[in-house]
Amino acid sequence: MPVKINLIHLQRGAQSLVGEIPVADLELGPDDELVHCRQPLRYDLTAELVGEGVLVRGSVEMELELECARCLRPFKKTIELPDYGAHLSLEGEDSVPTLDDSIDLTPFLREDIMLDLPRHPLCQVDCAGLAPTGEIEAVEGGSGGNAWSELEKLKFDKE
Repeated sequence: MPVKINLIHLQRGAQSLVGEIPVADLELGPDDELVHCRQPLRYDLTAELVGEGVLVRGSVEMELELECARCLRPFKKTIELPDYGAHLSLEGEDSVPTLDDSIDLTPFLREDIMLDLPRHPLCQVDCAGLAPTGEIEAVEGGSGGNAWSELEKLKFDKE
């Protein structure tokens, strides 16, 4: 469900906007291999007319399901924009489109969430990554040992 701001109601005073936007309505695109958006975006905003535009302030948050880029362990993180702010111009070249005396805030929220999505998620800043596996248990046709010992057994003819 899009977040719409009714301009006629704004002329009477500030408008409070509280709710959730389902992930499907955000149209964030396909999930990344490591970043999964499955929870709705929650918002608590106030919109008011300021000059020739609408000022929107408040907080926005969304919980993500992530996989660490180093150790591949799943973890959760919440994107929080506690001081969210947007100025939407009603006149001029940069004016936002209006439909039925309302403007849709959803594309602006989508853009700000997408800009805050982690590109290289880490479960911890000092994550060491995958644990070393040590020696290879068995090499096909071999009797075990590590890969280097198996390679050293190969004999090449020098010509």
